[in-house]
Amino acid sequence: MYPWGDERRFNSYARHFRELFGERIQKVAVHAGFTCPNRDGTLGTGGCTFCNNEAFTPSYCKPAKSIRQQIDEGIEFHLRRYRKASRYLVYFQSYSNTYAPVERLETVWSEALSHPQVAGIVVGTRPDCVDEEKLDLLARVGRDRYTAIEYGIESTSDETLRAIHRGHDFACTERAVRMTAERGIPCGGHFILGLPGESEQAMIDQTQVINELPLTTIKFHQLQIFRGTALADEYASHPERFLFWERDAYIDFFISILRRLRPDLVVERFAGEAPPRFLAKPSWGLVRNEQLLAQLEQQLEELDVRQGDLYLRNRK
Repeated sequence: MYPWGDERRFNSYARHFRELFGERIQKVAVHAGFTCPNRDGTLGTGGCTFCNNEAFTPSYCKPAKSIRQQIDEGIEFHLRRYRKASRYLVYFQSYSNTYAPVERLETVWSEALSHPQVAGIVVGTRPDCVDEEKLDLLARVGRDRYTAIEYGIESTSDETLRAIHRGHDFACTERAVRMTAERGIPCGGHFILGLPGESEQAMIDQTQVINELPLTTIKFHQLQIFRGTALADEYASHPERFLFWERDAYIDFFISILRRLRPDLVVERFAGEAPPRFLAKPSWGLVRNEQLLAQLEQQLEELDVRQGDLYLRNRK
């Protein structure tokens, strides 16, 4: 019934990779110097209204450095915080990491995979920046190594996607995810909870659409408004369109989503953290993801609920 065993309350990313590799695996972010069609003039020049890459890019990630140098510095950084990790997944995080000719993609992906401590790669990108040739390349590069792709999906609502200037519709996401899954490539999706105009019920209802996508992993982040973005200007003009939660309320709300998620979906994140200096809207302070995780697990235990219990109940 529950793929991770009845003793667990949700299908965690850490557990998934311990099972897959037999040991702890840590992600190391790199910046390969790619841009985005929403920034280079192809679709637009300002990016999505919420986007500020500096807010979540580690300080060692500089495109002037080689991929190898960034990996080495990233490993050193994580060794100070996660001493149990001995192998790493290279996370191509900044901007759209399939937005380049296939020759360039093969070069940077292969450089990452050649590192002796690297177990695989995760490629972050947009759904409108993949095609069959690029996905075939990723599948070929990953024949004997772990290779995955993570799409910034953000919302299943076309109205919301237009409002945040995403530049593509949800049908584009569905095509990309299905093309990826058809090639056997593990596929992740990223969603933002609290985008302007979306109610709590709308965010809960989109879980049914998410369940129909052939995703392997999933991330949720609460909306964080970063200084210097179009969304910060929108919030200053129309704060009534935005929905923010206190930490305890967000945990309760996320549990409403978690209980409706397919049990086999691996939950990588359910909340985000960013340095307060980037935030235009105050968030939860310096709370770490480890604290949020402990709070989520405690609340699931107290409520005696788990990921997918409502999903399974409704399918009977």
